[in-house]
Amino acid sequence: MTTLRGMTWEHPRGYDCQVAAAKEYGRRTGIEVQWEYRSLQAFADQPIAVLAATYDLLVIDHPHVPLAVAEGLLAPLDGVGDDAQLDAFASDAVGNSHASYAHDGHQYGLATDSAAQVAVHRPDLLPAPPTDWDGVLELAREGRVLWPAKPIDAYSTLCTLAANRGTPVAAAPGRFLAEEDAGAVLDLMHRLAERVPEWCLAANPIEVAEALAGEVRWAYVPLAYGYTNYSRAGFRPHRLKYVDIPAGPRGVAGSQLGGAGVAVSAYSKELDAARAYALWLASPQIQSGVYYDAGGQPGYASSWDDDRLNEDSWDFFRGTRQTLEGAWVRPRTAGYLEFQETVSLWVSAVLRGELTDADLVRRSGELAERLLTTEEVRR
Repeated sequence: MTTLRGMTWEHPRGYDCQVAAAKEYGRRTGIEVQWEYRSLQAFADQPIAVLAATYDLLVIDHPHVPLAVAEGLLAPLDGVGDDAQLDAFASDAVGNSHASYAHDGHQYGLATDSAAQVAVHRPDLLPAPPTDWDGVLELAREGRVLWPAKPIDAYSTLCTLAANRGTPVAAAPGRFLAEEDAGAVLDLMHRLAERVPEWCLAANPIEVAEALAGEVRWAYVPLAYGYTNYSRAGFRPHRLKYVDIPAGPRGVAGSQLGGAGVAVSAYSKELDAARAYALWLASPQIQSGVYYDAGGQPGYASSWDDDRLNEDSWDFFRGTRQTLEGAWVRPRTAGYLEFQETVSLWVSAVLRGELTDADLVRRSGELAERLLTTEEVRR
């Protein structure tokens, strides 16, 4: 019997859905798919080289693709007889989610989970959430706002706000942000940081969603990666409603694209079987069926438009779709992951008053000159 091993991340949205889908696949095909998980932080940080040597299937974050391809770690999904199905996925994409797993003319993953930074509120405490940043700051002054701002999430906020202003990070090779552009973004982040609980500076989106869904003190989060689990009845004591981000200079455009995609290890001894499973997992009937029902967050528009899924999730998909369609894709260079990891710590230090804004701009600019130097950053 063919057995595939897969690695995903620790949350019902990342793990439970994969286990349920694998069980269904085994029932239909006789092929066993065994899933394991790593922490959310390891999902963002752990080198794919370690995982590709052990697992056939990998759930990855799309910024890992360029470096993983350069190191020969991922098997292309195209050129082996499935191109028509890949074209159908491309036509069914939510924003740039599907395209974010393409690199150098090949498709290396499928966007089985689409996400970006969105806003979320407690309708029982805040029926009408703010729609712009003035409203967010006023609500924050009242002590009703949370914000996930651990290093990687603080950096994500910086990127979202910069792209929303029309001055995205690394808009040109070897460049971070102009001082005046960074200054406007950091000013807003400082004002928000002063008005949320201090523990937010060490919190991720899951921790903030847990607090929002369980407490009665807080009512709103302006930027956090969306988790449809919290918008479903019965998942937590209080249900959360996800909506588009607060409007800035470009409306709700520019949110940093996140999500996750299923990829196949180039070292798999069962390449055909692994590719077949990945394609099956991304298919509309599975994404909108067993995958969603077990806690997954589908990646393609067929599911995002599905009436049943939207009714079940308090319009999670329709309520954030505009933000997803206008989301910003991070630079597509092999050096980007190192850049993101390093600058994230500096952004956090700035919010804690341990580093000046000017130092952040200078250091990040120097690092961009070293790590973000190819034309691909123009994507």
